[in-house]
Amino acid sequence: MMDHGGGHLMDMGGGMVMGQNTDTLPGGCDKIAATKEITVRAGHQYAEKFPGRMFAFDTQEFQFEPCTKLTVNFINDDNVRHQWMMHGLPKYLYPKGMFHLEVTGPGKISGTLILPPGDKTYLVHCDIAQHMEKGMKAQLKVGKGAGDLPSIPGVTPYVIQDSYEVSPILDNPIQSQDASSATSSNTASQESSSWFSGVMVIGLAIGLLISPLLAKKFKGMSFSEGVSFIFELIGNVLGFIYRLFSKVLQSVFSGKNKVLPEK
Repeated sequence: MMDHGGGHLMDMGGGMVMGQNTDTLPGGCDKIAATKEITVRAGHQYAEKFPGRMFAFDTQEFQFEPCTKLTVNFINDDNVRHQWMMHGLPKYLYPKGMFHLEVTGPGKISGTLILPPGDKTYLVHCDIAQHMEKGMKAQLKVGKGAGDLPSIPGVTPYVIQDSYEVSPILDNPIQSQDASSATSSNTASQESSSWFSGVMVIGLAIGLLISPLLAKKFKGMSFSEGVSFIFELIGNVLGFIYRLFSKVLQSVFSGKNKVLPEK
């Protein structure tokens, strides 16, 4: 790997190490308490045990003594870029306060750091967009740690729970009401259309029946005489309907006003 100084190393295959520290003790560490080496794998297959997650590390929790010299072998099993990034380190020793391993595509990269003293829980994650949200998140405890971080797959509950319940659209009362209104409207429209079609058919039938009679009646009339006859005919029909309707109403109201005889 090419050393760019300040603990920053890169290779031509898309591998990167940032914040490497192999020999400088953090403040408060008199000596290296222990020397440890771990291998962490990253990829889609490790998320299968976490419903709703797409990426994950094969390990979600780590714990070491303060002042441990730790070498991390990071293996990417996917065809995309993944990172193993540790946050919250002292900035006087680790630029940007982080230790960072990155591999583009399938491959392996290794880096070393010396953990600070004290009891603290550090966030470890992949900083590629949406990879942490989709499951690539872990925690590293130094000493006793300082509690658990939220939304660590398999360790702590998610802050925002995923829901996989399948419910029909009509389970929503508002949608149900809208659907019911739409159904009623469609039914009324269909009834109105059926009524109009029926009236039209009856009108055509009547027209066909009386057309020979009207033809004889209009024969020999001028245009003005024909128009006068039509208006007179319409008036007679409307008068007939009015008289019939009036009789029906009188019959109904007179029936309601009758007093039953006493026994």
